[in-house]
Amino acid sequence: MKLWGGRMSKPTDQLVHQLNASFPFDVRLYREDILGSQAWARALAEAGVISTAESKILVEGLDKILHEFQAGDFEAVESDEDIHTAVERRLTEIIGPLAGKLHSGRSRNDQVATDFRLWIINACEQLEQATTYLCQAMLENAERDLHTPMPGYTHLQHAQVVTWGHWLLSHAWPLIRDRERLANAQTSAAVLPLGSGALAGTSFPIDRAALAKDLGFAEVTQNSIDAVADRDFALDFLYACSVLNVHLSRMADTLILFNTPEFGFIEIDDAYATGSSLMPQKKNPDPLELARGKSGRLIGNLTGLLATLKGLPSAYDKDLQEDKEPVFDSYDTLSLLLPVLTGLIQTLTLHPQRMRERLSADLFATDLADYLVGKGVPFREAHALVGQAVRLAIKNQTSLKELALDEYRSISEHFEADVADIFDINASLNRKGASGGTSESALKMQLKAAQKALR
Repeated sequence: MKLWGGRMSKPTDQLVHQLNASFPFDVRLYREDILGSQAWARALAEAGVISTAESKILVEGLDKILHEFQAGDFEAVESDEDIHTAVERRLTEIIGPLAGKLHSGRSRNDQVATDFRLWIINACEQLEQATTYLCQAMLENAERDLHTPMPGYTHLQHAQVVTWGHWLLSHAWPLIRDRERLANAQTSAAVLPLGSGALAGTSFPIDRAALAKDLGFAEVTQNSIDAVADRDFALDFLYACSVLNVHLSRMADTLILFNTPEFGFIEIDDAYATGSSLMPQKKNPDPLELARGKSGRLIGNLTGLLATLKGLPSAYDKDLQEDKEPVFDSYDTLSLLLPVLTGLIQTLTLHPQRMRERLSADLFATDLADYLVGKGVPFREAHALVGQAVRLAIKNQTSLKELALDEYRSISEHFEADVADIFDINASLNRKGASGGTSESALKMQLKAAQKALR
């Protein structure tokens, strides 16, 4: 059963039907399509287009179809072009010709836009919850080793002393921002297009504000042409997903390094690793590598839809059928990835002694410069003087910590006996007492702020 065949003098070519059909993927919108149709039936009755009794029959018939889908009993037929055709075809089988009244004043253009928005609203909630669970696991892990010292890196080179808790929190904060992006995408989707018709609006006196309230939308669209063409909400969702996966990728990349024998800072649990078909000793961090790899896929989903939308004329065009698969794919990818990473973080083993062993004296070079600043030396001069000390240590094949006091004083008279205190790990950490820093009090404040933000 086609919803548009009256104009045509011959049946659709079979290959054209296959190209045109979207049921294989938009069947996922069955719940949203049925809920939207039930709300539309009630709105038609309120507008006096159909009777209350007819509306009730339509709603009850749609309920039966919903239960068929939920039970896995719905039987599609070859002519089901999309989810809308399938539902109306089945409704006709259940209640007869009355089903034909359901589409009064409505187009598949505003119908699919409504379905898609409803789906994305729910998808945002699901991903926001999964991101929250991962964040909670990260905060719990960070709290256990909040003050465990480790090397901090920039350019993958030794930089300064930080702590495991500080490092892990640096990856939790982006996820907290990702939750906000998902919430914004949900707000973007919560605008009702139903009642816009094909592009010019509906001829019937539909109370769109009441319809929006019935379906849980926050407001209604203001222009019927824009309403059926707008896919900004899908872009917002894909952007939120791609940025989220980029953040997961960055964390995964460093965890992969920390898990290598060369670093040895962490060990991934066997349940979250794989082996090699050839090399018996291998324990591969595949989930982390997939987290890193899938970021390209999700970025591609966003850029692909942007490319689809960029040259479209106003109102609805069939190109917009390409909006759903990238959205579904991004959602499916993150729905699987986020719980896996949550389990991986929860079962991670830390090797604090290995971290401490890697705390080389060059990590304290900035502390030395700050030490000289405390003696009244301008920072630019202090930076150059410490650079000379680094050069001297390299020349002598020793470390900054092992340079003798007279060697320091050969560089600057501002170096005194207390220079040896600079190389104390806890003192170095606690010197960074400003908010966001590595001191005990700053880290406790940061952890508390992250926990509050997550709540």
